[in-house]
Amino acid sequence: MAIALLCALGAIVGVLAGLLGIGGGAILVPALIYLLPKLGVGSSVLTQMAVGTSLGSICINSILSARAHHRRGGVLWRVVLSLAPGLVLGGLLGAWIAHFLSSLVLQRIVGVALLLIALRLITGGQPSGQRELPGVPALAGVGTFIGGLSSLIGIGGGAVTVPFLNWCNVAMARAVGTSAACGIAIAWSGVLGFALAGWGSAETGVASLGYISLPAVAAITVCSLVTIQFGAALAYRLPARALKRIFAVLLVAVGINMLVG
Repeated sequence: MAIALLCALGAIVGVLAGLLGIGGGAILVPALIYLLPKLGVGSSVLTQMAVGTSLGSICINSILSARAHHRRGGVLWRVVLSLAPGLVLGGLLGAWIAHFLSSLVLQRIVGVALLLIALRLITGGQPSGQRELPGVPALAGVGTFIGGLSSLIGIGGGAVTVPFLNWCNVAMARAVGTSAACGIAIAWSGVLGFALAGWGSAETGVASLGYISLPAVAAITVCSLVTIQFGAALAYRLPARALKRIFAVLLVAVGINMLVG
């Protein structure tokens, strides 16, 4: 039953990865907190395992989602390369910080972060006509913040990257596509960090690599492959306002669940 639910979760995540450029981590982490105990994961490391496994599941999705958006001309690779060094550094730092937090505290941090991001989307209004993307040094600093927060809470970074790029007057579809490419650096560096941080830890369940459940990663990844292209196609058909509303409602629902769960 747990594997069946993980497969269904993977199909949903594939659509979200293509549609919103978020890698599906906002859905994966709370779902994995519920499912991973069925794979033998103990309560003391449950949220760390959910975050690390979420990032592991995003690794392949982020590459496929970025490729789908690249084919439609939706990835600003100059911006991705400017953000990448900070994203990698932040991804490693986020995993290190998560290792020293209790499972419950980390879960609450995830919930608060998602609600704040949703609030920004709801109240942000229209981008200023004068605002532009900052230079390379500033983008590297922004990347460190995005990578660190994303790795800490187990998301592909789109929940932060998309609003930031849109705030800098990047069109919504291109912001989603660029965010998907940035998720590659976040996910892979975060996975490395969580694998090393959780190495030798107790209660990680069967077939784990540090704080990453390999059976869960495999089930989610395989089943998400089918639906990523569908989600990416939708991103170029839906209006920007509709994408923002979908994004905000999703984050509010999951954030509240993480706080009260």
